[in-house]
Amino acid sequence: MMEKWMIFKKASRFGVIPVMLIPVVLGTVGAYVWEGVFHPFLFVITFIGAAAAHLFSNMVNDLWDFRNGTDTEAHNTPGAISTNSGFLSGGVMREAVFALLTWGLLVIAVTCGTVLSLYSGWEILWFVAGGALIAYFYVAPPLRFGYRGKGYSELAIFLAFGLMPVLGAYFVQTGEFSLKPVLLSLPIGLLTTLLLFNHHFLHWRADRQAGKRTLVVVWGERKALIFSHVLLYISYASLIVCVLFDVLPVYALLALLTAISPVHIYRSLQPENASAAYLPLMGASQRASVRCGTIMAAALLIQGLF
Repeated sequence: MMEKWMIFKKASRFGVIPVMLIPVVLGTVGAYVWEGVFHPFLFVITFIGAAAAHLFSNMVNDLWDFRNGTDTEAHNTPGAISTNSGFLSGGVMREAVFALLTWGLLVIAVTCGTVLSLYSGWEILWFVAGGALIAYFYVAPPLRFGYRGKGYSELAIFLAFGLMPVLGAYFVQTGEFSLKPVLLSLPIGLLTTLLLFNHHFLHWRADRQAGKRTLVVVWGERKALIFSHVLLYISYASLIVCVLFDVLPVYALLALLTAISPVHIYRSLQPENASAAYLPLMGASQRASVRCGTIMAAALLIQGLF
């Protein structure tokens, strides 16, 4: 069982799951602090459903990147760093087995969404349907909007890892929508968008060869790196906005310290870099997203308790 669990963790890229679960925690804590409600059962079901949806997204992207030839191109392009699990392109797992696991995760996510709709309202099904469609058509035909290079994929990431999980978790607890969770979703959603944007630098030349037109491919490395800088600053500016509008307490500004590491790495990068030079930026981006979201949630919880 332990061996199967380890295989599943690697195939689903389980290690990046905090970028989905932290927004769920933020929305739930927001509901507790602002409205005084907390339903543990609904939180657990939301937590499981969001986790399954994220892992489904990871695996269905691997599945279609493999079918589209993008993963193979990444392995064949000198210097490119593949970010997929390698289970399909490396022949570790048969495609049929990989697909079965992938669709099994979607079943779990939809089941959790259905249960939540019975308790909180049918509106939550819009989040379930929207998340499933974004995850699937990110790289799947006929839409493949992650291949189009017009900002569709960045918008989708912001919605799927920011607005939808924060607002959805808040709705599950309260049965209502509000502007506060929308504002709360901005910093974590933008930082996760930055993380996913930065990962394109690792294999943008291979993406170009495979016809995958990410913004890094369309703009070129220099312009894309400038945009990456700007997106970082916008992300943390939105944190300040949350404090100014009393969505977060003033001590949540401690989360600004999480920007230090990525800023430091940006300064070490040149206008043009080898793919490996972006690995530290990827690590710093992920840590910034997770740590900033954690501090935001802790600050909110402290405000609610004391």
